[in-house]
Amino acid sequence: MKNLFSNLKGDLFGGITAGIVALPLALAFGVSSGMGPSAGLYGAIFISFFAALFGGTSTQISGPTAPMTAVSMVVIAGIVALYDGSLEKALPAILLIFLLAGLMQIGLGLLGIGKYIRYIPYPVVSGFMTAIGVIILVTQILPALGYYPKEDEEFVNQFKPMAEEIILENILKEEAGEGILVLEDFEETISRAGAITEEDMMKEARTLAQTEASGVIGSIKVLPRALQNINWLELILALSTIVIIYGFKRITTAIPSALVALIVVSGVAYGFGLDYRPIEQIPSGFPVPNLNIFTEFELGAISPYVFTALTLALLGAIDSLLTSVVADNMTKTKHKPNKELIGQGIGNSIGAIFGGIPGAGATIRTVVNINAGGKTKLSGMVAGVLLLIILLALGPVASQIPAAVLAGILVTVGIGVMDYKGLKAIPSLPKDISLGPIKLSSEVVIMLIVLVLSSIWNLVYAVGVGLVIASLMFMKKMGDLTAERSDVKPLEKEEGWADEANFPQNLKEEVFIKHLKGPLFFGSTSEFQQLADQIPRTASTVIIRMGRMQYMDQSGLYTLEDVLIDLKKSGMNILLVNVLPQPRYMMERVNVIPKLIPEEHIFTDFDQCLAWVKENVKDRHKAIESAPVIE
Repeated sequence: MKNLFSNLKGDLFGGITAGIVALPLALAFGVSSGMGPSAGLYGAIFISFFAALFGGTSTQISGPTAPMTAVSMVVIAGIVALYDGSLEKALPAILLIFLLAGLMQIGLGLLGIGKYIRYIPYPVVSGFMTAIGVIILVTQILPALGYYPKEDEEFVNQFKPMAEEIILENILKEEAGEGILVLEDFEETISRAGAITEEDMMKEARTLAQTEASGVIGSIKVLPRALQNINWLELILALSTIVIIYGFKRITTAIPSALVALIVVSGVAYGFGLDYRPIEQIPSGFPVPNLNIFTEFELGAISPYVFTALTLALLGAIDSLLTSVVADNMTKTKHKPNKELIGQGIGNSIGAIFGGIPGAGATIRTVVNINAGGKTKLSGMVAGVLLLIILLALGPVASQIPAAVLAGILVTVGIGVMDYKGLKAIPSLPKDISLGPIKLSSEVVIMLIVLVLSSIWNLVYAVGVGLVIASLMFMKKMGDLTAERSDVKPLEKEEGWADEANFPQNLKEEVFIKHLKGPLFFGSTSEFQQLADQIPRTASTVIIRMGRMQYMDQSGLYTLEDVLIDLKKSGMNILLVNVLPQPRYMMERVNVIPKLIPEEHIFTDFDQCLAWVKENVKDRHKAIESAPVIE
């Protein structure tokens, strides 16, 4: 507790400044997610406070972030569609998935996974972050233009026939479930169909229209209609917000430009009584836990999204730990990655129970906190408390913010979150793979695949595909490099190691030495399989030097076993030198040692092996040459 208040003034100022920066972003991310501004604010309050309290990075400021919101958007849209477009009905299932993601993060921390996050390839992260920017930017064009597809009656009417089909299908499913659907009597079906009102059909049609216009592809599809139905006031408010955000930064960075834009444009719109579209009403009073998560639990509603919850957990972990590294570099401290994951998981879990969207460590807010004097966990907790005070005191005022202002803020977030460093590097990266006559960079290919798939298909699957491709390409490269370093050459042609300089000249045709350098794993086994075919016919003994082979996987083990069996069948003596612990353990498990290779043929160093060779290997080649010719 003493350490918590050791920098009270700096932490108060840092937390207040970070909280002010977080306010417009929290509202904007909440709107963008589809759950409304209050969900963004609740997420920012609880995640910021509890992730700071229980986390492992003293200066970290957490809350809703662009990547987490983009994935949450997919979850929310998918589940709302299952519940006939009703967010209220879908909310327990949505929050349960967010809670599950938080619990998974706690589990990742307890299992010590934090230290492995850094192994995710940069091209996958780069493609994903740029895709997040594209998704936010494109999906905010419609609200910036003041166009909302489900309010465009002409567009909605196109979906009425499909809405009728879905409603009838739902009636038939209900009757089948109740056991009253029979071929002889459709009276109940007709009765229920007759109870469907025009408003019911329009509600379903609006849901279908909203789904059709969601995401990057959907937004692009309806863009021509949006351009024909521009609400010029909304567009001016959004453009004014963007101009102020970029323009005010040129004057000073001491005051957050997004907050300035929010206050100025909202104040002008409200003060002049303009007929703008406000954001959804923010509930007044202290947030209350949504216990429907537990009382209305349905396994079938969330089971398709378990993998998505894991993706949210991993994405939040990556996002947070990358920010922790930035904080370390600025403060010359060392964060605790697994403790940080536990803190983020607790924050996201509590945030979900209170109806907030998930979040992670936020780089910009953390940097602002450090620059303003924040040094301990108290700063993140102060940021959360400040947002709670703003909610309690200014909730009705915040409800008057124009929706177009938040759309403008999100456009700048989308532009800013893209990985320009990775994009600029595209022309200069080495072209290491060939597609027919075209040479390409494998890293650029991975980045573009993740970028395109994330933008137009599915964020979750795109990351999975990117990781698989990156892993396969990495293993191919490592296999090639291992094979290149461990090339199969006769002793007299291969550059020997230093301790081989005194090898008897007369035995060089009798003895073949194989140097194993690097791991023997499934990516390098194909080249090793050729060993038996490439040994000179004059050789009677094979020495395999394993002192530089630290690791062998199961594929490598069985490949080695097959090669040794082939050599034994051809009458070869096989000697192993300096077998390291892990490969020896693997070889003992399948009885390569001592069944195939007895202990007396395994040597701790080359000098011991050389002594055995001098004593036991005869120069047969010389004996054949010197034998008398019998005519």
